[in-house]
Amino acid sequence: MPNNKEALTLKFRCPAELEGKIPPPVPATLGLPGWLKAMPTQAFNAINMRDEDTLKRCPPFVDAMTHGFLLPLLCDLRVESGAISWDNDIPPGGTLEYPRSPLGFHDESQVKGSPLFEPDRFVIKFHNLWSIEAPDGYALFFTHPVNRFDLPFTTLSGMVDCDRFRDGWIHFPAHWHNKSFSGVLPMGTPIVQCMPVKRDSWVAETAAFTVEETQRVHELTRQISREPGLYRRQFRA
Repeated sequence: MPNNKEALTLKFRCPAELEGKIPPPVPATLGLPGWLKAMPTQAFNAINMRDEDTLKRCPPFVDAMTHGFLLPLLCDLRVESGAISWDNDIPPGGTLEYPRSPLGFHDESQVKGSPLFEPDRFVIKFHNLWSIEAPDGYALFFTHPVNRFDLPFTTLSGMVDCDRFRDGWIHFPAHWHNKSFSGVLPMGTPIVQCMPVKRDSWVAETAAFTVEETQRVHELTRQISREPGLYRRQFRA
């Protein structure tokens, strides 16, 4: 299905002294993880006794991962015995003040009463040094990089009206869930995925299938079972 719509633009800006020194946001299409690229497209299903498609050939799974933009980790993080450290060469602020560390934190009291609460445990906050301007009428939905279960943290989701709030920093709280992780989380690791969302008013309408709709559902269900990849060929935009 062709898409003839003109591309819209998100404007990412950083302080002049940081240009070229911090990794830029990237289209999510360019940030697919190595494990997905290495996955086979088919694997043997021992229940059905045949080769069948894997997640790599599931358009909704992949399309969600490639939607929008990924914002990167500012520098390498070293994690050992629960302690996080880093070195970076981010210059001090000039006209603007900004955090030079890649991480901050929220005190445990700020998540008290939520599933994130653990006594004597901070919620980390990834610092982002890019301001983001969206077109008029658009907000940005920020969430954990989609389907990135391999990452040792989970970024909290939030919505920001970036067509209006476009001259300030947006930092990203996250829960470090993998307490056994040890090693280096490299600079450029995606810390959040941002997806433009047009502000519209929506209502929900419910109804029972009509006779005609029932027949269409029946025919499509049978067609999908007979023709692997039908959604990708016929419905995917």
